[in-house]
Amino acid sequence: MKVFSVIGITKSGKTTTIENIIKELRKRNYTVGSVKEIHFEQFKMDPEGTNTFRHKTAGSQLVTARGAYETDVLFQNKLSVNEILNFYNHDFVILEGVRDTCAPKIVTAHDVEGILDRMDETTFAISGRISNKIEEFDGLPVINSINEIERLVDLIEEKVFDRLPDMNDECCQQCGYTCSELSSKILKGEAERSDCVLTEQSIILKINGQEITMVPFVQNVLKNTVEAVAKELQGYTENGDIEICIKR
Repeated sequence: MKVFSVIGITKSGKTTTIENIIKELRKRNYTVGSVKEIHFEQFKMDPEGTNTFRHKTAGSQLVTARGAYETDVLFQNKLSVNEILNFYNHDFVILEGVRDTCAPKIVTAHDVEGILDRMDETTFAISGRISNKIEEFDGLPVINSINEIERLVDLIEEKVFDRLPDMNDECCQQCGYTCSELSSKILKGEAERSDCVLTEQSIILKINGQEITMVPFVQNVLKNTVEAVAKELQGYTENGDIEICIKR
């Protein structure tokens, strides 16, 4: 699954850019998901007085509204980007307005100040209203998503790579970089996606069917503990896989 974010201030052309990207990706037969970051603190999808609101205030920790054409699952807390992405299984997922991620980013802006305010080491393109004024900024292409959408999606296909685990900076760095630093180097052609040591884990842990990404230290602790017990059991072989399922 390939993930990227489109960020920019209000009315900079952010949503229009995403709409056009989605249409072009679907035209190319990719499956597409999206996540919209709402920056309004008072935002609530479920207004006071509805039946589902009453479920929530009564104490329900997970509320689902099931309609004829739509199903809405309402969590009672803000999920992390990684937790949200675990619900997706698409070729591309586009994040709108999400900055706290190591995923590659497109910045939309009205002017140069808007670019400078949003761009970071993971920015690979610029779009939005500024694309009517300039064609390049600090070595990055500035592409109009309305009349150059094919070119913009060509660049997305070229640059955006399979999702990195986005571990906390102090947690891993086994490749020698933070996830954001590795993302930047991949975009610049100075590293490969396969440089992430968590690409293939030697031990797989699933909780409720969801695979949990573990840093090498945790993998080794779990692996060594399980192997130490398994070696004492009849039927153990050196080259065989070990599977454990804990039911609750």
